[in-house]
Amino acid sequence: MRPEVSVAIPMHNEEGNVELLYHELKEVMEGLRLRYEIIFVNDGSTDGTGELLKEIAKGDGTVRVVELDGNFGEAAALSAGYQFAQGDWIITMDGDGQNDPRDISALLEMLRKGYKAVSGWRRKRKEDYLSRVLPSRVVNWLIALVTGVKIHDVGCGLKGYRSSLVKGYQIPHGFHRFLPALFGVKDEEVAEVEVNDRRRRSGRSHYGLGRIFEVIRELLTVRFAISDAEGWRRRIHKARGAISLGGVGALILLIFSFNPLTLILLLTMIALASLCLLIERNLLRFIRAQKEGVFRVREVMNG
Repeated sequence: MRPEVSVAIPMHNEEGNVELLYHELKEVMEGLRLRYEIIFVNDGSTDGTGELLKEIAKGDGTVRVVELDGNFGEAAALSAGYQFAQGDWIITMDGDGQNDPRDISALLEMLRKGYKAVSGWRRKRKEDYLSRVLPSRVVNWLIALVTGVKIHDVGCGLKGYRSSLVKGYQIPHGFHRFLPALFGVKDEEVAEVEVNDRRRRSGRSHYGLGRIFEVIRELLTVRFAISDAEGWRRRIHKARGAISLGGVGALILLIFSFNPLTLILLLTMIALASLCLLIERNLLRFIRAQKEGVFRVREVMNG
């Protein structure tokens, strides 16, 4: 019979976390008394993660291992999890052991109440305040401001969705930071659940301070991507052309007659044209992702 719940977990070099995570998750899912499946997406691990996952899948028919043909990133691994999930509800969580599987029941309760998406909220985070918690709060505030979906902790990997919301969705690199807003949900269609945050048990974090600059770059695009990516790409392309033409005119004026105001106008047009180009390229990347996909699969065990 088709599972009621699918748990999809991106994995990249988590050799030291695989077995404990599996046993914890297995115990929780058995206790829920629901038909379930566990999907591990191995995203090009170079340690023993893949071998351990395959051994687990050999002995457990509820476990599927999706082996990607390379390291495509977390966004692509999540997309693969959505694609292969068969359940009515899809739960996603990180593979490093920081998410507590015991919180899954609270997410499912909210989905049963009719919410389209549920996001975990690590209210008491076990990480350094200055390097991780404070930047995260700034990012969360910016994302809520731009998308209109007021989530306290968009970076929490523990999330739940109706399958119909995410099925077949291809997330370009970096855009997973805007889930669930990226799926076009309204603020009132999303619930939050306070979840337990645990310290990483093994390995190292794949995130750093540099991600805040990536988030700002994608923030310039996400609102357009959510509403009408192709339509906005065309409009911004035309606007960039008009601005560039105006910039050429300002440059000609500046060559024949130097004027500080003309220089300011030229620099402003260069900045606006550059911004339009950045947004246009990001939108094109988003559009191509939906058409061409963001990952390739090498092998599926128990598929």
